[in-house]
Amino acid sequence: MPTTSALIAQAAPAPAAGDPAAQATPFFMNPIFVIGMFALLYVVVLLPATRRQKREAAAQLAGIKAGSKVQLGGGILGTVVRVKDGEDEIVVKSEDSKFRVLRSSVVRVMADETPAETK
Repeated sequence: MPTTSALIAQAAPAPAAGDPAAQATPFFMNPIFVIGMFALLYVVVLLPATRRQKREAAAQLAGIKAGSKVQLGGGILGTVVRVKDGEDEIVVKSEDSKFRVLRSSVVRVMADETPAETK
């Protein structure tokens, strides 16, 4: 019992209002400020980047045409044989096999195999 009363008696007195030790924590240590900074980072940096990636992926899938070399989600590399506009299905040839796959299974369009027309 004597130790408890001794600890209570030795507690530091509350600082006076004009004392520099009575200052509040800095504004950047405030949890609301930290959450606000993370929200700003998300809106300014991360959100536009994800939108741009989605837009580029959609343009890439829409630009698939016959003769394009593609990589499918399962790691299969092949050449597009047939594409119908307005349909979500394409035909891909890989070596001796032909596959009917969805456009969404295409991970990457690598290059066109058809030669460019010269004037």
